[in-house]
Amino acid sequence: MADLSQQKCVACSGNSSKLNDEEIKQYQAQVTDWEIKEQDGEKRLEKCYKFSNFMKALAFTQKVGEEAENQGHHPALLTEWGKVTVTWWTHDIGGLHQNDFVMAAKTDKISEQLVK
Repeated sequence: MADLSQQKCVACSGNSSKLNDEEIKQYQAQVTDWEIKEQDGEKRLEKCYKFSNFMKALAFTQKVGEEAENQGHHPALLTEWGKVTVTWWTHDIGGLHQNDFVMAAKTDKISEQLVK
């Protein structure tokens, strides 16, 4: 399986299929530390990133937002003092799609770049 962080999101619609449990396991192996959570009957990917202050958390939120806009796939972002919780899922299908794992990998890359 190719590096998810190098992939692009593909156009998705309500007719697209949710990933099954086996597919989710395969993709999740590439985005360690992301949790599968269920909310409102939908599976979602979630990770909390820690920062030393609010401005660093805000800068991370901005970078994730920019990449989300570039890819046309948008997360739920909760920015707090010293942390940002990022949640990816595909609203149109009510669950997880490959795009969510692509964006999780891209989010991890953004985090790594900010630490350097």
